Amino acid sequence: MRPNWELKNCCNHDQQVFLITVSVCTVVILALWRTILLRPFKLVTVFLHEASHAIACKLTCGKVEGIQVHADEGGTTQTRGGVYWLILPAGYLGSSFWGMLLILASTNLLTARIAAGCFLAAFVVVLFVAKNWTLRGLCIGFIVFLGVIWVLQETTKVRVLCYIILFIGVMNSLFSVYDIYDDLISRRVHSSDAEKFAEVCPCPCNGVGWGVIWGLISFLFLCGAMYLGLVILS
Repeated sequence: MRPNWELKNCCNHDQQVFLITVSVCTVVILALWRTILLRPFKLVTVFLHEASHAIACKLTCGKVEGIQVHADEGGTTQTRGGVYWLILPAGYLGSSFWGMLLILASTNLLTARIAAGCFLAAFVVVLFVAKNWTLRGLCIGFIVFLGVIWVLQETTKVRVLCYIILFIGVMNSLFSVYDIYDDLISRRVHSSDAEKFAEVCPCPCNGVGWGVIWGLISFLFLCGAMYLGLVILS
């Protein structure tokens, strides 16, 4: 039986709740963008960015020598070997892709549990390869945070796991698009992933051009997450 990705009916109760929740998350994120309250969630996006570099490195038979996430919302991944032109774009595009998956995972309690479990496993693994205390503290903090949310979900009437996964997904998607614009398009940083990619890619495109392309792809991931979420809930 072939899957049907056509959105035929909109909007039932679940779809309305999904759209309203995404809208509320977006407004809250934009309102608190410059505050310290969002700093941990921004650092999670940086974590997924660097983890995506590491995953691309491992999938192309390279070696990950260390990962760092800095308090100023920057990060680095030290790799050796692997396919460099696949590792470079994996950071920005990977974090956008994870944001899409988290938004979709939030539409069902089972998939939200799986997403939270994958997050916990990833934080535990990265805790042992982290090269600085900002990343170690982030891992420990979110292990405790997600653990508490999971316990509340399973043992009390506080059913917030899906909403937490959705919030992280929306935050990750918005921050990824903003990060691409800020790092690669609005200002030209010669040490950026896009500039390095332009040096190794034979296509006649500079770093800003690749930033625009990656930004469009990230925005499409966000739009795809919204559309597929509505399809799943239909």
